Amino acid sequence: MKKLGYIVITVLLLLFVQNVSAQKDSIEVMLADSMPMLTKADSATVAKLAKKAGKKKRDWANWKPDPKRAMWLAIVLPGAGQIYNRKYWKLPIVYGGILGCAYAMRWNNQMYHDYSQAYIDLCDNDPNTASYNQFLHLGVEINSSNAEQYKSIFKSRKDKYRRWRDLSFFVMLGVYALSIIDAYVDASLSKFDISDDLSLQIEPAVINGGAKGLSNASTPANSLIHNAGIGVHGALNF
Repeated sequence: MKKLGYIVITVLLLLFVQNVSAQKDSIEVMLADSMPMLTKADSATVAKLAKKAGKKKRDWANWKPDPKRAMWLAIVLPGAGQIYNRKYWKLPIVYGGILGCAYAMRWNNQMYHDYSQAYIDLCDNDPNTASYNQFLHLGVEINSSNAEQYKSIFKSRKDKYRRWRDLSFFVMLGVYALSIIDAYVDASLSKFDISDDLSLQIEPAVINGGAKGLSNASTPANSLIHNAGIGVHGALNF
């Protein structure tokens, strides 16, 4: 019986050791399979970090606008060139000029049509069409004695508001063109050197009267002195 018990215990120990070895092998296989995945994930993370580190932050203190880009932005959208140049204080001038001209053009156009209709109604001699009465003072009527006078008045005012309407349109185009020019010139001048090295020095100097005296070594010294003169020397540092 004791031998049988020893045999059973020995068999159980062998099975246990075999099971542990099999589990160890499976764990190693799982780790080996997961290593490439971990390596790929780590390499992707490292690549992202390297890409972020490679990007340089824009130095807004030393940033200079591109004149051509500022010009095209101003052409596409009025005021966009000033925004690109970071000159925000110019926006009220640009948009104020454009909106003011647009309002003046609309108002003058309305007055032009009103006086045109009044002039037409006055000329057709139809009592049912009397839109001109809105322009008359209280108690004033148009009759045969003053009809020609009011025709002349309405015609001149009609022509006047038409000219003002057209003028408002051209002024608006001028404001638009100036905004484009301003955006381009402002961006160009941003690269202009305005450092402290810009200076102009003016000082008196002795100027030689002729190169012939310098080239001839045998020329007497009093001749060189006689040809020399006093002048002003200027130097511009930039």
